[in-house]
Amino acid sequence: MKKLLEFIKSVLSKFIVLFIVAFLIFILINLYVKSSTENLIISKDEALNVNPDCIIVLGAGVRSDGSPSPMLQDRLITGIELYEEGVSDRILMSGDHTKKGYDEVNIMKSYAIDRGIPSEHIFMDHAGISTYDSIYRAKEIFQADKIVIVTQEYHIYRALHIAEKLGVEAYGVPADVRVYAGQELRELREKAARVKDFFKAFFKPSSKIGGEAIPVSGNGDVTND
Repeated sequence: MKKLLEFIKSVLSKFIVLFIVAFLIFILINLYVKSSTENLIISKDEALNVNPDCIIVLGAGVRSDGSPSPMLQDRLITGIELYEEGVSDRILMSGDHTKKGYDEVNIMKSYAIDRGIPSEHIFMDHAGISTYDSIYRAKEIFQADKIVIVTQEYHIYRALHIAEKLGVEAYGVPADVRVYAGQELRELREKAARVKDFFKAFFKPSSKIGGEAIPVSGNGDVTND
């Protein structure tokens, strides 16, 4: 019995040490990702001096009635404002359109067209199924070397970190127009996602879905389906 208790005590001690180490790594990676990218978060006015290849609007949820969720709507509003102010004449709508019956990017493009942006200036990345895939494909598929990323601030640090590691010059403009329900849980999930993508950006795997090059300098209608 004594040996069993000593064994259990040894295992618990090692588990506690491993837990503490893992927790410290978790905290340090989050601090690093935020601190190393915070100077790349800029205002709409500052974005006028960037001269990017495109404005990339990262996808988010859409409602069953085909309208963008509040978070996605605010990203679209911000991206459209940047276009109208002359930051870039190309917008890349990057979201998930890989599952039957679910389509973020056509809803995003339609929203922008309804507000006066020419269809040929709007590209759709139908395979932007994750933040990493969206940034990877912006560079490899859409040939964008300098971008302005539009998303909410809590999310923008990770997107900027991925871009930096993939060799994309990127700046972020936050789209925090309102307070979002469930943001506390979203913040917690984002902390875990930063750790995941920290390692993913280190190893630089290819996007899950490939394809031929579609230069964002061309006509966005070639991405229509």
